[in-house]
Amino acid sequence: MKGAEAIIKALEAEGVKIIFGYPGGAMLPFYDALYDSNLVHILTRHEQAAAHAADGFARASGEPGVCVSTSGPGATNLVTGIATAYADSSPVIALTGQVPTKLIGNDAFQEIDALGLFMPITKHNFQIKKTEEIPEIFRSAFEIATTGRPGPVHIDIPKDIQDGEIDIEKYPIPAKVDLPGYKPKTVGHPLQIKKAAKLIAEAEKPVILAGGGVIISGASEELIRLSEFVKIPVCTTLMGKGSFPEDHPLSLGMVGMHGTKAANYAVTECDVLIAIGCRFSDRVTGDVRHFAPEAKIIHIDIDPAEIGKNVRADVPIVGDAKNVLRDLLIVLTTLKIKSKENWLERIFELKKMSIPMMDFDDKPIKPQRFVKDLMEVLQEIDPKLKNTIVTTDVGQNQMWMAHFFKTKMPRSFLASGGLGTMGFGFPAAIGAKVAKPYANVISITGDGGFLMNSQELATIKEYDIPVVICIFDNRTLGMVYQWQNLYYGQRQSEVHLGESPDFVKLAESYGIKADRITSPDEIKEKLKEAILSNEPYLLDVVIDPAEALPMVPPGGKLTNIVQPIRVEPKIKRAAFEEIKKIREIATIREY
Repeated sequence: MKGAEAIIKALEAEGVKIIFGYPGGAMLPFYDALYDSNLVHILTRHEQAAAHAADGFARASGEPGVCVSTSGPGATNLVTGIATAYADSSPVIALTGQVPTKLIGNDAFQEIDALGLFMPITKHNFQIKKTEEIPEIFRSAFEIATTGRPGPVHIDIPKDIQDGEIDIEKYPIPAKVDLPGYKPKTVGHPLQIKKAAKLIAEAEKPVILAGGGVIISGASEELIRLSEFVKIPVCTTLMGKGSFPEDHPLSLGMVGMHGTKAANYAVTECDVLIAIGCRFSDRVTGDVRHFAPEAKIIHIDIDPAEIGKNVRADVPIVGDAKNVLRDLLIVLTTLKIKSKENWLERIFELKKMSIPMMDFDDKPIKPQRFVKDLMEVLQEIDPKLKNTIVTTDVGQNQMWMAHFFKTKMPRSFLASGGLGTMGFGFPAAIGAKVAKPYANVISITGDGGFLMNSQELATIKEYDIPVVICIFDNRTLGMVYQWQNLYYGQRQSEVHLGESPDFVKLAESYGIKADRITSPDEIKEKLKEAILSNEPYLLDVVIDPAEALPMVPPGGKLTNIVQPIRVEPKIKRAAFEEIKKIREIATIREY
């Protein structure tokens, strides 16, 4: 068979049924073979959206997502989406076309050094040099992407390789591959686990910090058991949101720059911090010199490179979170656990101090009120939120949801954490809905982020993908606007989006149902209608642009939480006037 057909067989052998992509000249043999295959291909309207959709598919399902592009600009357009997946350890397989092997290095049409481009933002990448390599390389790619600490893997495929012949009986798809030097350690060292158990048992003020690794390893059940058995409160990173039910009495919410007061103070005051599957990013720690200053730190992570990278680890444990927590629980059952009652009293006191006001009837709508009503509507439809997935974009919309939307299940809250990619939320929701067709998938996005991939309205219309898009419409780049008001003397520079477009008309131009919400008393009714319609639906939610959340200054102490200042938008129109003058002068000269 041809190489392109062998690629299809290799994908099918991995259980792939759906791929996201955009064709071009260097991938034409593959797309020709796809024509006769059983694979479902979703044509996104931009390659970046294909990568984000594959990422959303992977995060929602736990299975690898696949995206495809042509060479050159097709490959470069994938980069942001693949870098997003890499930052958040999401298993995505990125296939890019390449010019024929004899032309590589000759600056051929649409040639790019794809290996060099993707190397820093993938777990591994391949360029296929012979058609006979296809079966083994594809098996290796999926093995690398999905084991150990997951991550994206890139395969660059020259056009002549796709057209070449392969004897599939002589070069079959292997069941296993030998990957020298790649042996992820999944079981924690018994002596380290005993040390950790002893520290936890004797601790007076322990706290668990759960990261995305808990969700990736499927360790949420073990996390809950550990927390309840020892009576340890749990805070999460943004990527760990959903690993521990946020309506649980021991839940503290998110920690860090945009974290809750309860989580930030608990981490600062604790004497033992059990960090599971997190990388201690600067948004979590603030000033590392003042992060958990009184605590012994137990760091559990499958990636040894993360241990001690940003924060000291007193008891490092390299291994899969699920396996390590199981072994830790076994050891803890043999030890005497010191009472945590005094600590729990302090925790409940901190939680009371953190209870937010959400019943706002103001106009424009307060984002807190919208999130509250969204939760109530979703719980009415899906009481345990087992079949609900929320994706967010990046910025204030993400932080409103992270703070106030109470997740109960893993893989139900999908957000770009490490890279902070605007434009992620909507296409990620497409991938999540394709992965979980019976789930209610809600895309929460700011107007700025939505405009970066709004063309995907065509995708959800053409493929009838019933995602509900809720745009937090404040006509500003909200997070930048907030920072400028706080740290740059209220000098609002290039953060106002203007009055265009009308999002309802934009959606309707694609044939998608849409509505605008301007009053709090409209929220529930219109949300219900959109979610129960089982159709693609857009809601333009007009929110208060001056509303903002407290935050820790960059590089500050977690307990130094700065209250927002209320500053109305100051739209500077001088630039528009200057542009008009330039046009007038150019017109006169031309005349």
